[in-house]
Amino acid sequence: MNRLVFETERLRLESLTLADSPFIVELLNTPGWLQYIGDRNVRTEQQAEEYLRQGPLKNYERFGFGLGRVTLKETGEPIGLCGFLQRDYLEHPDIGYALLPAFVGQGYAYEVARQALVVGFGELGLPKLQAITLPTNVPSVGLLKRLGFTLESELTREGDDTLLLFGLSATR
Repeated sequence: MNRLVFETERLRLESLTLADSPFIVELLNTPGWLQYIGDRNVRTEQQAEEYLRQGPLKNYERFGFGLGRVTLKETGEPIGLCGFLQRDYLEHPDIGYALLPAFVGQGYAYEVARQALVVGFGELGLPKLQAITLPTNVPSVGLLKRLGFTLESELTREGDDTLLLFGLSATR
């Protein structure tokens, strides 16, 4: 049974389970994921289960938060992921989101991310959230600015592309 994290007007965010493996294979191999987030080498349901165990499920246990499955309230269809990640190279948790291509450009990412911020600053009591994105990911940069994030710096990790680091404090 998935735990409901929150609902918005059109969406639900629920905790991921191993049963989400087929959806994870689909999402992690979309052109947008591969271009802007990176290839996680998840091609089979078995690899998706391992991704879930080592990523979102582990984060739930360790930090009390992680990525959740975004579904349409009306149909229950999974359309993406949204939530918080605690990366070892960032001081604060960062918000992450990704949608299947068919659901991009309909306001879903803003709707779910806006409510995630309410939960992050409210229920979770996080004092600050960060976000990272490639400079070429213009839609993501625009969404972060619309959510109230401000550009703090550029971040370059060895062997990686330069990322833009955004921040948003609870006290905005």
